[in-house]
Amino acid sequence: MAVNCESLEHVREQIDGLDRQIISLLAERGVYVSQAARFKKDSNAVRAPQRVEQVINKVRGLADELGANPEVAEAVYRAMIAGFIQQELAEHSALTR
Repeated sequence: MAVNCESLEHVREQIDGLDRQIISLLAERGVYVSQAARFKKDSNAVRAPQRVEQVINKVRGLADELGANPEVAEAVYRAMIAGFIQQELAEHSALTR
């Protein structure tokens, strides 16, 4: 839960703590992305544009529900998904050699 900060330094401390949590969650998500590569037959299955849109729609709904900006959530997720697709394509390629 967000706290009422008394200074810019306090705001930055809170953001730094959140960044640590976010990066930890990105690392965990990356482990699952790596596992997913084993189950996909080809690079089209890795890219999965229909799945990307499902995730984006879900995230926008969660943003609305939780009081986040849906536009920001979508932009962040599109960038994150693009990065993870590149990771998964590399891992999938290595698995199929």
